[in-house]
Amino acid sequence: MLENIKLKPEETVDYNIKAAWHAISRMYNAQAAKYDITASIGFILLNIDAEEGTPATKIAPLYGLEARSITRTLKSMEGRGLIYREQDLHDKRSVRIHLTEKGKEKKEVARKVVRSFNFSVREIIPEEQLKVFFEVVRKVTRLVEEMR
Repeated sequence: MLENIKLKPEETVDYNIKAAWHAISRMYNAQAAKYDITASIGFILLNIDAEEGTPATKIAPLYGLEARSITRTLKSMEGRGLIYREQDLHDKRSVRIHLTEKGKEKKEVARKVVRSFNFSVREIIPEEQLKVFFEVVRKVTRLVEEMR
């Protein structure tokens, strides 16, 4: 029955999620560019433990990627003096990514931008609508995982 319904792109779930994410991504990249980083770099910085560092293999899954997929970004970050790599003290086969002082500064910038955006959203969207939004997104994510 549903197969016969014609949907305009703007009426589909995937189009709206993608359009919203692209708008957010463009905004984050515009903000990040002011501080000589990218949104991707900011996201990685936010996910590196400032005290203990983070295993390199744990960073890519946060993006839903394979470890080799972010190797170029990590090399760029290392070249910019944002991170350094160090052998894990407990597991000599593993490498941990640590923030430099410059990396910590850029992480704070990224944190402020993300918080600002989220506070702005919360100012215009009532809490009850956000709860429904988060519930819907979780259900869509579960459905997608089940369809894999």
